[in-house]
Amino acid sequence: MSSGVLRYDKMVEDALKGVLRQALRECENGLPGDHHFYITFRTGHEGVQIPDYLRARYPVEMTIVIQFQFWGLEVDHDKFAITLSFNRVNERLVVPFAAVTAFADPSAKFGLQFQPPAGEGGAAGGEAGERAPTPLPEAPASNEVGVAAGTEAVAEPEKGQVIAFDKFRKK
Repeated sequence: MSSGVLRYDKMVEDALKGVLRQALRECENGLPGDHHFYITFRTGHEGVQIPDYLRARYPVEMTIVIQFQFWGLEVDHDKFAITLSFNRVNERLVVPFAAVTAFADPSAKFGLQFQPPAGEGGAAGGEAGERAPTPLPEAPASNEVGVAAGTEAVAEPEKGQVIAFDKFRKK
């Protein structure tokens, strides 16, 4: 504590990332009930491991959906790793929690938005500790993303919309 200032904004951010970490840990063997997660992360953040074609298509941010088809979810203190299907090709992703910008579980009407560290990607206006409300994702009018039907990993279109494949959801 050399600066003599308590960084409550950082403490809150770390605590909220702990919620995401715990939610993923509790789902390493599958999601209970209707729970499903939308996780948005910065693809260029240090430590993010994704295939080059996904990084080229989503050079800034990408949103994945964790629902029916995912394998090998591993969660540790600093990151999570998961295998998802993109156009019927299984790909392993590694995402540090520091790269995550948003997390939502629409079935629980729960969402979190994370602030980037100072000097990284620009601060989302306001004083330290202020948080903009996090809108929950809504189903789009169409599924224009080039992802195979039934795929649960969905890359976010450039316009920042979250895509859901509700018509393929088990009922």
